[in-house]
Amino acid sequence: MEYGSMIGSSMEYAKDAVWGKWTRWVLLVISTIIFPLILGYIMEIYRGATPAPEMEHWGKKFIDGLKFLVAALIYAIPVLIVIFLFIGIAILAFMPFSSTMGYTPMNPALIAGAIAGVIVGIIIAIVVGILVTLFSTIGLVRMAREDRFGEAFNFGAILATIRRIGWGNYIVALIVLWIISLILGLILGALAAIPFIGWLIWLFLFPLLLIFESRYVTQIYDAAGPETKSKE
Repeated sequence: MEYGSMIGSSMEYAKDAVWGKWTRWVLLVISTIIFPLILGYIMEIYRGATPAPEMEHWGKKFIDGLKFLVAALIYAIPVLIVIFLFIGIAILAFMPFSSTMGYTPMNPALIAGAIAGVIVGIIIAIVVGILVTLFSTIGLVRMAREDRFGEAFNFGAILATIRRIGWGNYIVALIVLWIISLILGLILGALAAIPFIGWLIWLFLFPLLLIFESRYVTQIYDAAGPETKSKE
């Protein structure tokens, strides 16, 4: 898998999506504000649209964006469960216990254990989040390609796609994407901190980051090649 080529072509794709196409750029900004629309646009990219799709068929994009959002939220449930579980334990540990004499002081050992538990919970949530991302990334593209919500959770097909890509190639490709997205995200955050106009700069550049990421993920998915249909 040519990671450098994928990065370069994804950046070129994002640039061509907006450069000199000011109306589309403004519509993408509006879609970012009405966020189901930008998620629907990402679905169009996932379907393999080349060059970048036009901003049209708003109703379909909105519905596609809602499907994307719901599927992403469902995938987030395991991570949320871990986070809330450990936060709940920590809250209980920090609460003073009632007694006939009023409230007993908080036990320092119990507090230390609660803090350690929260740290462990964060680590577990990160691990679970990584595992979920491995499936959700392919699942969301598959949902777009097949135009069926249930395909986002067709784990057999998702695993088959990852195996065709190669687990090593797939994981490295995602790590590369995460590193680049982190760097670009930090740059956007710094620009957003510029007084008065920073938020506007962020609003215009953020769609480019989403388009870049979406195109890169699409290339990862396409690296799997066509599905092999089992013979009856």
